[in-house]
Amino acid sequence: MKVPEKLTGVKKAAILLICLGEEAAARIFETLDDSEVRDISRCMSDIERVDPELARSVLQEYKDARDNNMGVYIKGDLFARNAIMGGENHQRAEYLIDQVTAGIEGRPLETISKMHPRMVASLLENEHPQTVALILSTQREDHASRVLAQIPEDLRGEVMYRIAKIETVAPEVISRIEDALQREIGVVVGQDKKQVGGIDKVVEILARLEKGLDQQVLTGIEAADAEMAEEIRRRMFTFEDLRALDGRAMQTVLREVSTDSLTLALKTASDELKEKVYANISQRAADMIEEDLDAMGPRKLSEVEAMQMEIVKVALRLEEEGTLVIPGRGGQDELV
Repeated sequence: MKVPEKLTGVKKAAILLICLGEEAAARIFETLDDSEVRDISRCMSDIERVDPELARSVLQEYKDARDNNMGVYIKGDLFARNAIMGGENHQRAEYLIDQVTAGIEGRPLETISKMHPRMVASLLENEHPQTVALILSTQREDHASRVLAQIPEDLRGEVMYRIAKIETVAPEVISRIEDALQREIGVVVGQDKKQVGGIDKVVEILARLEKGLDQQVLTGIEAADAEMAEEIRRRMFTFEDLRALDGRAMQTVLREVSTDSLTLALKTASDELKEKVYANISQRAADMIEEDLDAMGPRKLSEVEAMQMEIVKVALRLEEEGTLVIPGRGGQDELV
């Protein structure tokens, strides 16, 4: 049996690797570029059985060993996943698995991911904020944050608000975006529903913005939905994250907080954070807070968390004003 002429090269490669097995496929995947791994893996995922005659024609060098083979039954998606994960570069493997599963990379949105942020912003300047939000929600967070920094300031909050509201994208929406981008980048978007956006996506993007820009965006979101802005702040920077502050920064924050408020906020705090706080206030104040905590009766968790969030807002405001630096925030900037 000859290999059917209509069988694509990618399909032949998928059958070949399936017949060779996961270990051999993993070694071969390491020699291919990302786009090749994606294409072959997607093809593998659609295969449930390889006809024995077709297998022998693709694997002619193994013809004698395959003569009595009744076919190869596999779970294509699992095979592809195991083959990708079998390589030594686990970070690359996880990245490829995400791409194969989502079906987004390798298409127009991948092209955007490789463009300079300023070029992407220029491409999107006349698009509706919902379209911009959808496109940015499909990008890696570091790239999306750089693009966001290039779009007009008055649009950032609205775009991020819309990203937070996105959950899945219907095929017809993808089609409309394809029409908007096709003339610019000349590629076609797939038709599967995509899981994109959401508050977690917004948090990841905001965390990579330059210092101060995240708070500008949050202010814009707050104007549209105060509850959502509060949830984003809660996920971006928590009360426990205050442990990362150095002594001077911690003292700066605590000067803005009353003793009663601090005591309530510390009710559910970790011992590590309590010690950090006590180390940056007077011994007398620390003793008083400890005594008040011991004597404090049950309080509503929501009440404690609300007070913790108020203190977090103080820290974020001071950071925006340039009074202190919160390690780990403001993109990839390092302290020097």
